[in-house]
Amino acid sequence: MSQTPGPGKSIAIDKRIIFALDVESPKTAREWVRRLEGDIGFYKVGLQLFLAGGFGIIDWIVKRGMEVMVDLKFFDVPQTVASAVSQLRDRGISLTTVHGNDAILEAAVTAGYDVKILAVTVLTSLDEGDLRDLGFQCSPEELVLSRARRALRIGCAGVVSSGLEASRLRHELGDRFLVVVPGVRPVANRADDQKRVVDVRAAFLNGADYIVVGRPIRQAANPHELVAGMKVSIKEALEAREAGG
Repeated sequence: MSQTPGPGKSIAIDKRIIFALDVESPKTAREWVRRLEGDIGFYKVGLQLFLAGGFGIIDWIVKRGMEVMVDLKFFDVPQTVASAVSQLRDRGISLTTVHGNDAILEAAVTAGYDVKILAVTVLTSLDEGDLRDLGFQCSPEELVLSRARRALRIGCAGVVSSGLEASRLRHELGDRFLVVVPGVRPVANRADDQKRVVDVRAAFLNGADYIVVGRPIRQAANPHELVAGMKVSIKEALEAREAGG
């Protein structure tokens, strides 16, 4: 069962930024959604918040008319992953992440139905040295491309990839899939635990459909102003991409 999107994907600007609700409690998450829902229409629920709030916080966000990406990076034996992914169905969840081999991805795609499966390629917190430590004898770009090619053949809707690799993904694999880019910074040289990062404009010029942003918005003196500037950069980058610039 393929989930691959067709060409010409139409995504509203306020859905292009997925705000990472990497916070300690459902109460804090609800405060951020209420604060940003006029600016951002897509939210990520990851391990920390899901363990704190479970499906209650997801249902609350969906009922407010927002989209949700469940970022639990499912990784287990295929049957367990299929059973876990099936728990996400019929809740209005848009995207979820799966990390694993072909059999794991196939199980997730089969179980996903109304939830689009994103294959995690290489975490943006890893660089080439980290991959060597893990036993990989290739560059992050080569590993991302290999994993993406297999994921799309299996029928995943898209991949999670650094913006550094997005351009090659588009060049080699085309436009018939989603590219979600985490670790995006308004200024790409920001120092934190993310190693393979790009700024907003570069992410979309390179082929991103969505970016995942958390700390830069949460730590901004004026989050609304920052998001407004990011949206301008997104619009300009998409227009340049459309024009072949």
